[in-house]
Amino acid sequence: MSETGPVAQITELARRLVPEGIKAKIRPRLGPTNEVVAPPAAATKWAASVGSPWDPSPTPAGDVVCNICHWSGASFAGAAHCEAANCPRCGSIARDRFLFFCMQQRIEPSLGCTTLETSPRMGDEYRSAMAGWFDYLCSDFDESMHKAMVRIDLQDIDLDDASIDLVLTPHVLEHVPDTGRALREIHRVLRPGGTMLLQVPVLQGRTAPPATPEFHGDDTPVFWRFGYDLAAVLAEHGFDVHTLVTEEWAELVASGTDRWDGDVSGEFDDVSMFSGTRGHEFEIVADREQSRRFGFEPAYMFLTWECRKPSP
Repeated sequence: MSETGPVAQITELARRLVPEGIKAKIRPRLGPTNEVVAPPAAATKWAASVGSPWDPSPTPAGDVVCNICHWSGASFAGAAHCEAANCPRCGSIARDRFLFFCMQQRIEPSLGCTTLETSPRMGDEYRSAMAGWFDYLCSDFDESMHKAMVRIDLQDIDLDDASIDLVLTPHVLEHVPDTGRALREIHRVLRPGGTMLLQVPVLQGRTAPPATPEFHGDDTPVFWRFGYDLAAVLAEHGFDVHTLVTEEWAELVASGTDRWDGDVSGEFDDVSMFSGTRGHEFEIVADREQSRRFGFEPAYMFLTWECRKPSP
């Protein structure tokens, strides 16, 4: 698979030119009330005990439940945050569960479908489960944090045309310099009728490059801070696009409010976010009770784009 090219060159240049001390200062930080809790050192074995992702979840024994591994208990570990609220059994964080939930709700039961997941942050037990459910391939590019089965540059995907049914790509596109080129490649490898479920950090209303150099925790440079206008870009590249959110977020936007009522984690610009939603259409994928039970809180942090390649 592709191992060189523009992404590799730009990423390596950014890593070399920006001193470690500066990188530590310009990584996005969470506020003191939103400290991220690390996942378990070794996630409990669970893959063999979970049936199809579309099987009804068992009745939870506690107040919250993981929709991936079916753990249930009094609470997730850590604060309510898309990058925290860890499941103590499988190590999922809240955005992992939201992406998986969007797949459960929006993708027709399709065990065995050819699935590509880019830079999955969960470990071997999760990948074992995915491989049992799907014809599963996981990829990464720089392999500094996520060891995968193949190495793929999204700007030059070394896969055949129309060879993939489902692409899961969480928090990767912001690290790709040429968004349009990556979207054209993903569109090319998807089969007609196939779907990409796309997550990126949406921290502001409109897309722009970072005002100053920005790195995520694995020292990967951020090229784009996306906003809600990404939906239009996705549509321009041939996808039928649906913006999936929680009931609370959709209702807040519809109410016309211009800010979040409460504390906002420091990396999010809530005023810009509300401004960027004006005129934008959302589809509710999780109601308030589901959001509470699975940990999709606070609502402004959760969004997944469903991008379908039209059939002829």
